[in-house]
Amino acid sequence: MNEATIRLGFFATLLTVVALLETIYPRRPLQTSRRRRWLSNISISFISTVLIRTLSPMIPTAMALYCFEHGWGVFNWLKLPAWVEFICAILFLDMLIYWQHVFFHKIRPLWKIHRMHHADLDIDSSTGIRFHPLEILLSTLIKFLGILFFGPSPMAVLFFEILLNSCALFNHANIFIPLHIDKILRLLIVTPDQHRIHHSTDMREANKNFGFNFPWWDRLFQTYQSQPALGHTEMHIGMNIFRSPEYIQIRKMLSIPFL
Repeated sequence: MNEATIRLGFFATLLTVVALLETIYPRRPLQTSRRRRWLSNISISFISTVLIRTLSPMIPTAMALYCFEHGWGVFNWLKLPAWVEFICAILFLDMLIYWQHVFFHKIRPLWKIHRMHHADLDIDSSTGIRFHPLEILLSTLIKFLGILFFGPSPMAVLFFEILLNSCALFNHANIFIPLHIDKILRLLIVTPDQHRIHHSTDMREANKNFGFNFPWWDRLFQTYQSQPALGHTEMHIGMNIFRSPEYIQIRKMLSIPFL
């Protein structure tokens, strides 16, 4: 079984489960048509996947295998025990994604691309796959550079890819989690309540909680906010400059970086 099959299996299963939970235990009422948003967000994800498969000569796991065979990267030089290397690789790759996310907010050309993700007027699991193809392309390039530098094992890269996709679906989910459970969960993983703050129309809140998998980087680098000022049910999601329903259309979504 190859990487694509494994990742697709995890993705499809988790998306189905999360979508069902969002229907049964919603955190906040949706403001727009769920069907239209899901069709557009999934279509964008499909376009991005086709673009990457077309332009990239290899996938991250294959890149890690190539580095291992040629002895490239820090972990291949250090010769650490396999379990130590695995844990360190996951942590370093996750921190890389955290800083990538920060830079996509702080550097204006990158922010113009990333805005499409934030322009979603609601936030649910489909938002977790709503990224502009240009952002996916740049993210893949950054990930490849990280693999070349760190030299993580192919198994660590595969696990991280599955973890990243799974957490993106989970932490964007419109699921109600009791506060006492959320308080414990967010010590270990980014929860929907924690990440939802990042999708506020208030840019002071949108520039907080950059983590995707682990919550520790936000606390360490002082970008953590525990709750939104208006509360989770009253806060406004999206971007003030993209409130028109036309931005649910695929053509308009793709045009956002160039506006």
